[in-house]
Amino acid sequence: MSYVGETLSNLLHQTAFFNLTWGNYVMILVAFVFLFLAIKKGFEPLLLVPIAFGMLLVNIYPDIIASPEETSNGVGGLLYYFYSLDEWSILPSLIFMGVGAMTDFGPLIANPISFLLGAAAQFGIFGAYFMAILLGFNDKAAAAVSIIGGADGPTSIFLAGKLGQTGLMGPIAVAAYSYMALVPIIQPPIMKLFTTKEERAIKMQNLRPVSKLEKILFPIVVTSVVCIILPTTAPLVGMLMLGNLFRESGVVRQLSETASNAMMYIVVILLGTSVGATTSAEAFLNITTLKIVALGLIAFMFGTAAGVLFGKALCKITGGKINPLIGSAGVSAVPMAARVSQKVGAEEDPTNFLLMHAMGPNVAGVIGTAVAAGVFMAIFGI
Repeated sequence: MSYVGETLSNLLHQTAFFNLTWGNYVMILVAFVFLFLAIKKGFEPLLLVPIAFGMLLVNIYPDIIASPEETSNGVGGLLYYFYSLDEWSILPSLIFMGVGAMTDFGPLIANPISFLLGAAAQFGIFGAYFMAILLGFNDKAAAAVSIIGGADGPTSIFLAGKLGQTGLMGPIAVAAYSYMALVPIIQPPIMKLFTTKEERAIKMQNLRPVSKLEKILFPIVVTSVVCIILPTTAPLVGMLMLGNLFRESGVVRQLSETASNAMMYIVVILLGTSVGATTSAEAFLNITTLKIVALGLIAFMFGTAAGVLFGKALCKITGGKINPLIGSAGVSAVPMAARVSQKVGAEEDPTNFLLMHAMGPNVAGVIGTAVAAGVFMAIFGI
């Protein structure tokens, strides 16, 4: 009987109930909230479902992301190896290739002024950098945190790794992806605050047709120019443009389909679950993480506001030909931010179609955030 009792006691003490802290329960609750938002509310389920599930797993079974040095048999946990691909910048670069293969750069080519709107939305990044310095982050940590303002998860992970801020990579990645998913909640109040009803109802002229030659030359030219000026952006900008060249060349249909479908979804699973697995209670529930989340939100809000305000300026300069709402799409949450511009514009006038116009700044924002990351790496000599 003593053997049976001891066996049952061992089994009971192996359950998670005896090992979980109050912090683990808090993070499990957060995971449930994320799953609710993704499944019930439809907030970017491709991002939130794997992130939330990784969060759930690591707070029930922390060893799932343990390094080989932390285990008795010298073999790391499953998600440790997924996360290593984040640290090595492999998954963020592959995500960019998939985005390029899925994205039509035609609206940006047809309306080059979109580059300015995309650049204006990066204001939040540099504003947050100085705020982070004031809050006590060192210069590299401040740069890694501020890039959240671009609402670009892959770039946030990429820059944190390049600047040696792997200790902050988890909170930074979760904040960036969370704000990407919450674009439909965060952006509309800011957009409405800085625009009038008349401005939101402005209808823009149809974009000019873009030739096939222009679409083929665009990724080649952008790669050449950007990577010559900022070579450190090559992993992100290069993969983004390679994916787009697959799409537009018309001669590698199989590569384009693989990059935009099978590969993209595999990478999202690996990246999402590994990012979620960095949110153990010990790593996430602390003052530094709260600062990162707050700074990321402020940066994202400032970036949205800057894009809208610059859109208002262009509206005045062009005599009312540009709807300021498309400036909010200058953050690099593709295509969520463009959809929000369309939705807010349609609320004022259901016949107003801004989606394609907003895609120009949205794509420019992807390039702009990668360039901002390259600027930080150049400043620190990376």
